[in-house]
Amino acid sequence: MTEFPSDAILVVVETGASGELEKAAPGLFGAAAAVGTPIALVLASPGAGSAAAAEAAALGARRVLIAETPDPSVLGVPSVDALAAAVEQVQPDAILISQSLNGRDLAGRYAARSRAAVSVDAVGVSRDDEGVVAHHSVYGGAYDVTSTSTFGAPVITVRQGSIEARATAQPQDSETLTVPPSGKRAARIDSFDEAVVATSRPELRGAAKVVAGGRGLGSEEQFALVGQLADALGAAVGASRAAVDAGYIPTAHQVGQTGVSVSPQLYVALGISGAIQHRAGMQTAKMIVAINKDGDAPIFEVADFGVVGDVFKVVPQLISALEARKK
Repeated sequence: MTEFPSDAILVVVETGASGELEKAAPGLFGAAAAVGTPIALVLASPGAGSAAAAEAAALGARRVLIAETPDPSVLGVPSVDALAAAVEQVQPDAILISQSLNGRDLAGRYAARSRAAVSVDAVGVSRDDEGVVAHHSVYGGAYDVTSTSTFGAPVITVRQGSIEARATAQPQDSETLTVPPSGKRAARIDSFDEAVVATSRPELRGAAKVVAGGRGLGSEEQFALVGQLADALGAAVGASRAAVDAGYIPTAHQVGQTGVSVSPQLYVALGISGAIQHRAGMQTAKMIVAINKDGDAPIFEVADFGVVGDVFKVVPQLISALEARKK
């Protein structure tokens, strides 16, 4: 049986529809390398395991365990079976998973099966004398707290975009993981219709730049200004809950406590007052720029740069300046 390092950190990554690793993978391996030796478990679609293993090694995985999904129509259970088999083999000090929809589902399912402790939505990890510790930004960023497990390896879901560190590339060293099926009941997808969305904008979750708009934009038509600035910056489009509730933009773009949590390099808030529920989802951004006509808006309390002014006057000037620099 293959021996694994005593400080192994198991990093669980999955492949996308085209076979590439999820966008959160570089940050996960960077976090793992800071506290131990990254060992990858690649949950791959059929036939994508070898290429994904090479990508994982390039991102810093010392060894890669490949678990190709035997039946992609079965939900949840095969991934938990693979994780359980990997943990038994690797005996890691911690398990890192992306704070994505699939990642949270996997973390919860595995924890319920194995009675492991879960630390969710971490924005960093460290190690002390007793083991691996997760760091969290809570209550709208008002407090920084830590959590860990007093037994076994903690399962830590990491907020996408929160980890800037990157691991050093490693030579590819991979093997196919033997996964005994648990036989547990699972949901199955019988059929689906593919929805093709043509957009040049990055996905909100994990984007390096985000431009978000609030109720201050006034209407769905005027909210288009957010998209114009986002296109000029090459950014994703976000929104406050107030803008979503007003019907300016679909719920998938909502940033905040009840929406998506983001940690981009740049977050631009247009016409957003900055309620604590919204700040909970974006306050860990590396650079926050706020434009609002209300100089007392709470968003200015967390902004690195603030402009008190009318977004419909300030933003067009900003877009023009950005376009001029591209010429």
